[in-house]
Amino acid sequence: MGGVLSQLAQLFIQTIPTVIFVFVVYVILSRFLFGPLTAVMKKREEATTGAMAHAREQATAAEEKARQYENAFQAARQEVYRQREADRRATLKDREATLKRAQQQSEALLGEAQASLAAEVARSKEELRATCQSLGQEIAETILGGAAIGGGGGVRP
Repeated sequence: MGGVLSQLAQLFIQTIPTVIFVFVVYVILSRFLFGPLTAVMKKREEATTGAMAHAREQATAAEEKARQYENAFQAARQEVYRQREADRRATLKDREATLKRAQQQSEALLGEAQASLAAEVARSKEELRATCQSLGQEIAETILGGAAIGGGGGVRP
């Protein structure tokens, strides 16, 4: 058993330079290769994560702006509808007032025309009465005048 231990000791002593070499290579690689590589990867991850977070923030801000725009657009649309309705009501009111004025004017004209017609009828009746009386007198004079000529003495009114 002593021979196996001495062989193991011999083998251990022979592996010391390899272990030291591997340790030195590990230190050199970690300092000059893995350290900078890890730092670059860490910066890249931070930049990616930061860009993603920034993109999320911008997307959220854009959605909020879109919501605000939509709300403002909806409010403007409602205001336009309210204004149209107010204009429509005002137009209807003006129209009703105009129709009422036109109706009053037409009633006034009709009243004037009826009054004028009534006056014309009254004048015509007076003229007709006067004409009837003068015709009646003429007829009476003619009849009575012929009797007076023919029979003597008619009475004149």
